Amino acid sequence: MRVNWQKLDGLLPVIVQEDGSNEVLMMAYMNEEALNLSIKTGFAHYFSRTKNRIWKKGEESGNTQEIKDMKLDCDNDSLLIKVVQNGGAACHTGAKSCFFNQISLEPTSDTKLQNEPNLNLKYDILDHLYHVALQRKLNADASSSYIAKLYSKGENAYLKKVCEEAGEFAFAIKDLSKFKKYSDLERESFGEHKAGDPATDVIYEGADIIFHMIVALADFDIHPSRVLDELKRREGISGIEEKNGRSK
Repeated sequence: MRVNWQKLDGLLPVIVQEDGSNEVLMMAYMNEEALNLSIKTGFAHYFSRTKNRIWKKGEESGNTQEIKDMKLDCDNDSLLIKVVQNGGAACHTGAKSCFFNQISLEPTSDTKLQNEPNLNLKYDILDHLYHVALQRKLNADASSSYIAKLYSKGENAYLKKVCEEAGEFAFAIKDLSKFKKYSDLERESFGEHKAGDPATDVIYEGADIIFHMIVALADFDIHPSRVLDELKRREGISGIEEKNGRSK
């Protein structure tokens, strides 16, 4: 049986059910390579559109999916798989199923989160913060969420914070430099966040930059791992060579 890869530009929508209970756990996409890996290994592999790469389900959390059954639909353009959900959680939030946002059937009501689970820190912190930003963008109230407030004001709000935090990081580095050279003179005090320890300020302001960068990336559905992948791509390449090789 052949998959119609052309219909969605080489991607195959996949509905994932728990074997036995038939509870719907999640929806994802496979490309041809991910499908072949899933068949070959017996464990679910998907194509992440935000990370722009293939990933094995549970590669970080350990919550792998052992495939028990696979069926294509009548048009050969979507897939249903039944799995044993190891670890008991299919969702990155730690919930069993990704489908927990209840939509009220009242026409005047908005979509509301019902019993939102805590995001699961088995995943790395960049992935965690990325999904927090997405959740806040789509569901949170700007009056009670800092991220939602930034999004409600438009891109200039979070871009201004990126610039502001970059400036504070630069000043923190300058303070650390002066501290290392002249602290014995005791003419200035250093350390805004921890007295006598300006390195803490560097770490603090650096974290602020990364946080607001993730907010900006999430607004355009770009996973921060793609930035890390670009750094990996440059590994072993001279910075001068890499810059000269960029298209004009």
